[in-house]
Amino acid sequence: MRARVYRSSGREFECKLQDTQELVSACALGNLLRGDNSVTVGDFVQVEKIVENNRYQIVSVEKRKSEIFRVIVRENKKKVTAANCDVVVILVSVSTPKFKRGIVDRFLLRAIAWEITPVIVFNKMDEHSKDLVDLVFERDRLQSLGVLCFEISAKVASYEKKYLTLGMDDLKSVLKDKTSVFLGQSGVGKSKTINALSGGKVNLFTGDIGKVGKGKHTTTWSEIVDCDEFLLIDSPGIRSFSIEDVAKDELLEYFPDLAGRATACKFTNCGHTENSKGCSFFDISNYSSEYEMELVLSRLDSFFRMQEEITNIPSWDKKIK
Repeated sequence: MRARVYRSSGREFECKLQDTQELVSACALGNLLRGDNSVTVGDFVQVEKIVENNRYQIVSVEKRKSEIFRVIVRENKKKVTAANCDVVVILVSVSTPKFKRGIVDRFLLRAIAWEITPVIVFNKMDEHSKDLVDLVFERDRLQSLGVLCFEISAKVASYEKKYLTLGMDDLKSVLKDKTSVFLGQSGVGKSKTINALSGGKVNLFTGDIGKVGKGKHTTTWSEIVDCDEFLLIDSPGIRSFSIEDVAKDELLEYFPDLAGRATACKFTNCGHTENSKGCSFFDISNYSSEYEMELVLSRLDSFFRMQEEITNIPSWDKKIK
């Protein structure tokens, strides 16, 4: 029987049978509990019923279409914390906490590494003022990546979009029938946004996303939360966003919009700074307007900030290959 893993806690799994939609408890064969490909939340699996105790056993795991993972540097090991996710929702606040462009670019780096479609959601628009966040600029700087941007207010249901073409209804359409993971700083309104998207079908408490109906707490297990028209993956393994596992000479690969422009630089060892001879990034003739140049340079600034962070990590702490 085909099933999907909805919750993982040690060696125990809660699976939803795909034909009956019944949630059942299951254990797994020993070879499915070891290594990078051990059973994880989001996996589609084959289960068999154990007649003696009316439980199920996972006997095989289907090939994953995507993986959410992190590299444990000191152990030189990749740890997969969720599988088969369709969309990474990067949620940001336009008021409190203060919008930080660098955090958005850091989350985008992870979505690109995971090869999962990212979207940006600007929340708390009922408290927005243009001097805090220029939504049009933030949308335009990511256009070359094909990232969709939405403006919403999870708190004010009647809020209507003013700056972007996409709002709450559009976001619901994008997430419909998909499995999503929500990323964002503490306080950006993840739980309220999920509550609003579900149309009141679920009621997640504010604070860390936790088990429905269990009150505010920090989730220590991985699980799928059914939000009626879409599924949400919640996992403690995706809340740390150190980039210590990214090699300095590979960082540009996670900025595909910049990598393409870098090939136009005169020298292959270009430092991509304003003083670099023949650098395509600082040649206005390579742009249609000064505005386009400003958009690209804002991304280049994020690249250099991350590069500096990587450079400051001790070499002995980067043995990941």
